[in-house]
Parts: sequence; structure tokens; C-alpha cells
Amino acid sequence: MAPEYNARMNSSTLSQQLPWHAARRARLTDRMQAAGGGIAVIPTAPEAVRNRDTHFPYRHDSYFHYLSGFTEPEAVVVLLAGTVNKSILFCRAKHEEREIWDGFRFGPAAAADVFGFDEAYAIEEFDTRIAQLMTGQSNLFYAMGFDGAFDARMLAAINSVRNLVRTGQTPPASTIDVRTMLDEMRLVKDAHEIDIMRRAAAISTEAHKRAMRASRPGRYEYEIEAELLHEFRRNGSEYPAYGSIVAAGANACVLHYVSNDAAMQDGDLLLIDAGCELRGYASDITRTFPVNGKFSGPQRDLYEIVLAAQAAARAATRPGTPYNLPHEAAVKMLAQGMLDIGLLTGSLDAALEQGNARSGGYFRFYMHRTGHWLGMDVHDAGPYKKGSPAANATNDAGSDAGWLSLQPGNMVTVEPGIYVRPADDVPKAFWNIGIRIEDDALVTPDGCEFITEACPRTVADIEALMRG
Repeated sequence: MAPEYNARMNSSTLSQQLPWHAARRARLTDRMQAAGGGIAVIPTAPEAVRNRDTHFPYRHDSYFHYLSGFTEPEAVVVLLAGTVNKSILFCRAKHEEREIWDGFRFGPAAAADVFGFDEAYAIEEFDTRIAQLMTGQSNLFYAMGFDGAFDARMLAAINSVRNLVRTGQTPPASTIDVRTMLDEMRLVKDAHEIDIMRRAAAISTEAHKRAMRASRPGRYEYEIEAELLHEFRRNGSEYPAYGSIVAAGANACVLHYVSNDAAMQDGDLLLIDAGCELRGYASDITRTFPVNGKFSGPQRDLYEIVLAAQAAARAATRPGTPYNLPHEAAVKMLAQGMLDIGLLTGSLDAALEQGNARSGGYFRFYMHRTGHWLGMDVHDAGPYKKGSPAANATNDAGSDAGWLSLQPGNMVTVEPGIYVRPADDVPKAFWNIGIRIEDDALVTPDGCEFITEACPRTVADIEALMRG
């Protein structure tokens, strides 16, 4: 490997990554062939201006990175599936002055070599070459509607080919959403992805432990957020996978609380939903614990209900199980627990029926799903249901019909919760208590594995860590 590559990436790291990306491109090309062949175009994300002449920290598009491993902006993957299959990368040209200001660029020649593409060209050549490449192709595999500026470039290319119809040149006759194919591929993680996600989970686990040790009455939520960010970055994570939720007391009853600016009071629970991103892959952990290190009686009662619900969902997370079944298992445990302590009245069947209809029952205190796909995006790509739109429209939250079945290699979160806002018919001892427990689960051939298992979860383990 040439010396300048080492300035950007360690050569051994690259050699471990790149075969995986080339294999994914080959798999996508096979799917394109099965759909009639053609040309696929997958651009990376555009840069975004933060204010005036400064940008937000750049983060690549997940679909693009899944196929390329390439992290520079202004880049496009093009795949040809036909009598000859070909992979092409468009990227920024080498530019000495811009590299002085902005840092290293691979450039087309090096990028083709290092990232395993058949050809590579400067991004400035894209508009001309893409019109030539799509001429005579039967299908265009492209995700229209996600980037208006790039859509305009693609439409301009298509129209430029149409204008040459009397010379015998024709554009693709149909457009197929390439993300639909990639979504199905991304649902099952390969060994390379699982290894990265295990490391991301380990980093996030240590960050949550650090946050528990650092919490005490009188500190501010943002101080604890800073502890999380320190641990993420110290261990090589590039970014948080999403905006960290650090919510004390009543703030924990706001599901997407992000202000993180309140003082923590003695007797508060602190709900932290935070995970790092590592080499393009997310982790996602939630823990809820007492700021003073000791659960009160009502806090413990609600916490044990949520913990039991998570255990029920975990037991149902296994191959062949409809995706919705772990949610149903958690909901049943939550509803029964709420009935037992007086948060709900009536029968279990009524609590479940009203909750599923979002008209009362458990839904009053638990209003979100028990998990989601996890991967390159924290709410990762991939469908949750199968079948026709009409069939999907008839599937309510309590029906197994239509849901995809879990399979080995799926990565999901398992995250039940209870959120109790003040109300006249709610026992005052439970007011302003919000609890969520979330772990990252890899579906295995015989069940599932919590890759975040090392993060303290039980009342005893949390209190022991905070005493220490």
C-alpha cells in the first residue's frame, strides 16, 4: 500500500473491511440480474451547512457505505448488471490545495485500487459519464425522492439520452427502488458487521457504567452526557449514534427528551438512552437508575415490572418467531404488572385490548414498540411486514399475520418501558417515574444473544456499581 494511504487508514484495517463490501456489491448485482439487469446508482450523503461557511460533521450515507466502505463526501457508486458486470466509483479528485485545507483525499486511482472497484473517475465527470452508462440499459436501480438535487441530475441525464432517441439511443425503460433490495440485504448482518457492532456495544456499555458512577444529586444532566461522550470518543467511536437522552425525574416521561439541561434531584431516577457509532454501525442502550444510588420502593416496583417484560420479550426473540411476538410478550407482562400494583384496573384482556387500540389500557403508560432493527442506522433499514399493502393495512398491533419472521443474523433492540405522568386516578407514589431498559439482541440459530449483556441491568447490580 502506498505511503499516502497510511495517512488515511491503517492498511490491515482496510484489508479486513474491503472484501465484505465487494461481496455486497456482487450480491446486489445478482439481484439486479434477477430483476432484468441494468444500472444502479447509489450516491453518498451531501454535506450540510451548519451556519454561514461551516458544515456539520460529515457522515456518509449508510447505503453507499454498505457497498463501498468509502467515507469521503461527493461520491457515487455505480453498478452495471448485464452481459458484463462492473463496479464504478466516482469520487473527489486529488487536489493539493484542498488537501492542505481539508485533509487527505484518495482520488480515483487510489480509491479504485484500495476499495476494489473496477473503475473510478473524478466526480466532475459523473454527469457526462452517467448518461453514457445508462444508455441502452433496461432498468435504472435508483432511490428517487431522497435527495432532490441529485434527483435533478439523474433526470437531466435521462432526458439527455431521450433527446438522442433518433440516433438509436434509449434510456432505461423503468426505475426500480434500489433501497428495497438493499433493505432486505441489510436485515441479516454478516460476520464483519457483527464484529463491529459487538465492539460498539462494549464501548457503550462502559459509557453507561461511567455515567452511573458519575451521577449524584446536584449534578446536571449535561454533565452526565459529557461523561458518555468522553467514553465514546476515548475508545475510538467517531460519533454518538443519535442524540443522547439524559433525563432525570419527570423528564424521563418525555420519550425523546434531548434538552439534557436540568439539575438532578435526590430521589430522581435518571433515564439514559445513549449509544455510540463505530465505523458506521450503531449501538443503542437504555438504562434507568437512581441518582442517589438507591431505588425507592415504588421505583423498584415499576423497575421490576419493566425488567420482567424485557425478559419475556427476550425469550420470544428467536428464529422463526413473527417480529411482533416479542412486543406482545412484553406488553402482556407490563399490563399484568400494572394491574398488580394498581396502575390499571379491570381485567388483563381489557387492558390489552384497549392498549392495542391506543384507547387506554397499557398504552397510557407504555406507548412505543418494544424494539426496532439495529445496524448502520439506529433505526435500521428493512421492512417489518410482508405481503401486499392491503394485507398490511389489516394487521393491527396485536396480530401475527403479515409480520416478518426473525432469522439468524437479525439485530434488534429489546426495550420495554413504563412512563407515569401525574393524574388524579394514578397513585401519587408513581408520579413522574419514567423507566426504560434497552439492550441490543443478535438473533442466533437457537435464540438470541444480548451483545450488551455486560451493562448492569438488575436492581442489585446497579446499586452495587453505584456504591462502588
